[in-house]
Amino acid sequence: MKTNPIHAVILAALFPALMAEAADQLTIKAVNKLQIPRPHQTVELSAAQLASLGHANLEMLHVKDSAGKELLCQAVDTDYDAFHTPDELIFQSDFAPGETKAFTITIGKKQKYQKEDFKAHGRFVRERFDDFAWENDLIAHRTYGKALETWKGEPLTSSAIDIWSKRTSRMVVDEWYMVDNYHADAGDGCDDYSAGSTRGDGGSGFWSDNKLFAPKNFVMSRVLANGPIRVLFELDYDAFDVNGIKVSETVRVALDAGSQLDHYQVFYKLDKKVAVAPAIGLKKVKGEEKEFNAGNGSLTIWEPMEKNMGMQGVCAIVDPKLITQSAEDNSNHLLVLKPGADNSFTYWAGFGWNRAGRITTPTAWKKHMADFSQCLQSPIEISIK
Repeated sequence: MKTNPIHAVILAALFPALMAEAADQLTIKAVNKLQIPRPHQTVELSAAQLASLGHANLEMLHVKDSAGKELLCQAVDTDYDAFHTPDELIFQSDFAPGETKAFTITIGKKQKYQKEDFKAHGRFVRERFDDFAWENDLIAHRTYGKALETWKGEPLTSSAIDIWSKRTSRMVVDEWYMVDNYHADAGDGCDDYSAGSTRGDGGSGFWSDNKLFAPKNFVMSRVLANGPIRVLFELDYDAFDVNGIKVSETVRVALDAGSQLDHYQVFYKLDKKVAVAPAIGLKKVKGEEKEFNAGNGSLTIWEPMEKNMGMQGVCAIVDPKLITQSAEDNSNHLLVLKPGADNSFTYWAGFGWNRAGRITTPTAWKKHMADFSQCLQSPIEISIK
């Protein structure tokens, strides 16, 4: 059949507009290949994956599910460039066992968030002698800055990861610092954990001659992303001695909404060209139940809280291929890793409090960690149209 010349002219005129309309939308296919449910899964899309939209500002992108419902999303700056330009878009969804989902990415107005949208937040707390504190809807932490080393009230030299136990989904860190009474539970939880100079809940260091060497308090912090879905920040540590070797490091920490575990990436520099073995630690507690699972790379502990505040699980998870041994010193249980070929290593660590009501038994904690390890080894598979 011949094409009417008038129709051909009309189609030629419309074609650029049709192409522009198509370029304003991407379809994302996401597949859970595991036969376990995966709640609060974070889907990450890089700027390169989104480039065909032809829009550089990721803060103007919107995500809808297959029913057309708009989902909360967040543009993240992962490289802390000069203009703090976001280079990744994230959103979350729940996946049933083996489920495939479709999402649509479109361009719209710049994202604006309400207070109730925030499920992750963190900040440098200068008024508390240089704490850095962070939280999501399930857990909270803090670690210690330089000013605490010389505070005359209660000085502490430590790079431990402290635990703040919460049983509310609200963001409470700022409130707890405001009233300065966070060691008492007024209904939302409290600080009932003494990290001290131990590794606390997942602090790292280096293992040499059967001894742990760890940095002092951090000296600089910077926030790369601050909710509503992910808090992402970096801490710098001055050079410290590792059995005659000077090591300085930067630790990058990410915590997503709905997660019991933080993601840690450690980048370190050495003053000598030698291999050093990274180590990840969990504080020893009297009455604990400890299990090291070499198959999934996890060190899992169920332990009593202080002051009769119930029980909690703590855990560290690493790629099992990187673990050389489990070890311990007087204060910590440790996972010792192969030296990083690029002077970096990555791991996950976190906790769960039984009074929060989500994970209440050691069996449930071990199951949660086993599922988490499976998810790390089989991430949600993404394809883009």
